[in-house]
Amino acid sequence: MTSDQYDAGLKERTEVLGPEYVERAVAGADNFNRDFQQIVTEYCWGGTWGRGVLERRDRSILNLGMLAALGKSQEFKLHFRGAINNGLTLEELREVLIQIAVYCGIPAGVEAFRNAREVLEDMNIDTSTMDPG
Repeated sequence: MTSDQYDAGLKERTEVLGPEYVERAVAGADNFNRDFQQIVTEYCWGGTWGRGVLERRDRSILNLGMLAALGKSQEFKLHFRGAINNGLTLEELREVLIQIAVYCGIPAGVEAFRNAREVLEDMNIDTSTMDPG
């Protein structure tokens, strides 16, 4: 069963997280978690990300802060990748992580930088040419 909000959510989710991830999540749905996948796509992505008003990059920044504060490493890495897909620069992402460290605590900042490094390495993004800040 699909709705306009589900379809909008599927589009948002795919453009932010990438088609491979979304196809794997949707295809992996079974009788136990199919309803949950529908809720995530329809309400999180269609009903929230799909509202407009805030730009995707702004939503990415918000999500990184919240996920770091909650200690949700897997989701943080997923949304860090999404933030890159949404156009945040490495310099901007570094500033987001520094702010996370100040407001959420150094251990959360350490974890955020560690998670970010994993994503950057996985995406083969070279940080050696960055301005050292």
